[in-house]
Amino acid sequence: MKKKKGCPFSFLLVVGGLVVVLDQYTKWLVQEHFSLYEIKRVIPGFFNLTYLHNKGAAFGLLADANPAWRAYFFICVACIALIFVFFAFCHYQDKGLGYALAFSFIAGGAVGNLIDRIRYGSVVDFLDFYVKSYHWPAFNVADSAIVVGVCFFILAGFFEKEDKRLALP
Repeated sequence: MKKKKGCPFSFLLVVGGLVVVLDQYTKWLVQEHFSLYEIKRVIPGFFNLTYLHNKGAAFGLLADANPAWRAYFFICVACIALIFVFFAFCHYQDKGLGYALAFSFIAGGAVGNLIDRIRYGSVVDFLDFYVKSYHWPAFNVADSAIVVGVCFFILAGFFEKEDKRLALP
């Protein structure tokens, strides 16, 4: 049997695990040093640290939905996403480090926010960027890891050899 080259599953676990640890540690720091809704200005006019609980998804989507339904919905969505990431990692693992990093960051971010949903029924957010009165919704390390993972995936696709991209499976 031919051994598959590429990143082993342990890569996904280690990198994803590091993302989870960093995410949970930063959330713990915020919870230890801030009161709920407290704001600390870091760069006036651009960046604050604040402590919020987001009951919804991105941009507060579904935050007003029935709490019991919302909790099960988001936990199920995260679990389905993690299953998809696992299978995608298996499919792309021999295609290079970019894809391995992409799925590792996405998985770590999903697990980080899943832990919050299970523990609190919401996600701890604390990074608040803004310009004048225009605020980007607050987010956290897990959210950032998911976005960075998606960017890695897109970039890996651009840098993949053209003959591989165009080949049919």
